[in-house]
Amino acid sequence: MVRVSNSIVVFVNTMLLLLGLISLFLGIYFVIVNNGSNSSSHCRKVLTNPLLILSGFLVTVSLSGLIGSLFKNSCFLFVYLGVMFLSILCLIGFTVFVFLITNNDAGKVFSEKEFFVKERKTMDFSHWLQNHFVNDKNWNRIKSCLIDARVCTSGSNANGVNYKALVFFKKTFPAIQGGCCKPPSSCGFKPKNASFWEVPKSGAATSDPDCKTWSNNPRELCYDCNSCKSGILANLRKEWRSLAFINIILVVFLFFVYSIGCCARRSNHKTNMKYIRGFA
Repeated sequence: MVRVSNSIVVFVNTMLLLLGLISLFLGIYFVIVNNGSNSSSHCRKVLTNPLLILSGFLVTVSLSGLIGSLFKNSCFLFVYLGVMFLSILCLIGFTVFVFLITNNDAGKVFSEKEFFVKERKTMDFSHWLQNHFVNDKNWNRIKSCLIDARVCTSGSNANGVNYKALVFFKKTFPAIQGGCCKPPSSCGFKPKNASFWEVPKSGAATSDPDCKTWSNNPRELCYDCNSCKSGILANLRKEWRSLAFINIILVVFLFFVYSIGCCARRSNHKTNMKYIRGFA
């Protein structure tokens, strides 16, 4: 049992160490490459900082597990198991939190009172998502990343005009591009091409504030529209829900590794005690 449990811990942590080292090198590479680009520094940090932190964490934890298993060091295994236990608790807490803030009914009551039926509004989302992603400070950062990423000009020609305008009228159009790259359909604007919309002489068909916010300027478009913010929140909610399900699988895997690690530590402790008694 000692050899089996230690072998499993060594194998798992060797894989984690390799994964951590690869992620660490990728993070350093992205930092070096992005330092020579003109993209927003905030966007770089959003992409690279989590990767560097996670890879550093994986390398540190896996090394502790390897040292504890290979050299039968109970102290390193104790630290390793302690970190694993805290990680499991944090993942469970984060998963529950994600399910709560991405609940489809979180903003349903409020939106029904306001009679926003035809188009999705930010009130359809939880207050936590609204307060942390569509407030002025954070939204300006998100907007700068959207502009730098050119989400509204992908597939454009040399003149910066995307002539595949039909995608704007498909119901399956991505939430972010559909909310940020064109005015709301309720405004009644007439499209000249995929990047220019003409306002009727009679004005917008509705009093939706997004109709006044829209601009044909490629760096403005509908980035400050409520529909764009709603598209970001919708995409974020979808991604976080997927992450929550992945976390459930990860918790089960970590619990399995944690159990094997406990067996390895207990077996190593008994082996060390017999070794000490043999010299006594």
